[in-house]
Amino acid sequence: MRVTVLGSGTSTGVPEIGCTCEVCTSKDKKDNRLRASVVVQTDNSNILIDCGPDFRTQMLNTGIVSLTGLLVTHTHYDHIGGMDDLRPFCRHGAFSVYGERRVCETLMDKYSYMFQDHKYPGVPNIDLITIHRTPFEINNDIIIPIRLFHYKLPVLGYRIKNFAYLTDFSFINDEELDKLRELDCLIIDALRKKQHMSHLSLDEALQLIKKINPKRAYLTHMSHQMGLHETVSNELPENVFLCYDGMTINV
Repeated sequence: MRVTVLGSGTSTGVPEIGCTCEVCTSKDKKDNRLRASVVVQTDNSNILIDCGPDFRTQMLNTGIVSLTGLLVTHTHYDHIGGMDDLRPFCRHGAFSVYGERRVCETLMDKYSYMFQDHKYPGVPNIDLITIHRTPFEINNDIIIPIRLFHYKLPVLGYRIKNFAYLTDFSFINDEELDKLRELDCLIIDALRKKQHMSHLSLDEALQLIKKINPKRAYLTHMSHQMGLHETVSNELPENVFLCYDGMTINV
């Protein structure tokens, strides 16, 4: 299994518009962070997790040309704002998008033109599939939803085989933690060093990584307040790494 990090940044991206801090003005490409998303490539599928407003650029940057379906964690704009750019993946039939009931309802509202009885020619042909907190399959790959809380908003993370992706959250209960045992690879939310209402801070992410105990962990959804990639990387435990855009991880 191979995981490609399409984006590792928070909702504003890095650099932020108008900011002149050392991260936003850094010449290191690893300090440029598009909105958070990954593609998980298994023997059977290419599974996209979240589709933010940078999706088109991300796909062109990585060269990935086929997708099997989209898993949506929640409907904040930085996670669904690129869905119109799914058009190329709808040319040979409906493209499958998986989300909880309220996620599907929100997508139908925000992208109403995709779901009309008489669609404008060329709009994405989307097949919305409602999922629950029970495991389901995509091309024989078992997907395990993980309940997380983004402050008070219920969101989902996903486990696929020995990999899990947990973004945009500040709380997980013990029952859900039990679904994350014996991971080879974990990608987890870590917004910045200072605490935040709805995201894990760096210290909180590191504490949770110790509790989950994956072989390797990678931090994502980082703001410019996290600091420079090179500097922060040197401060992390030996099995913890910062994601960067375009990074590939073999699991």
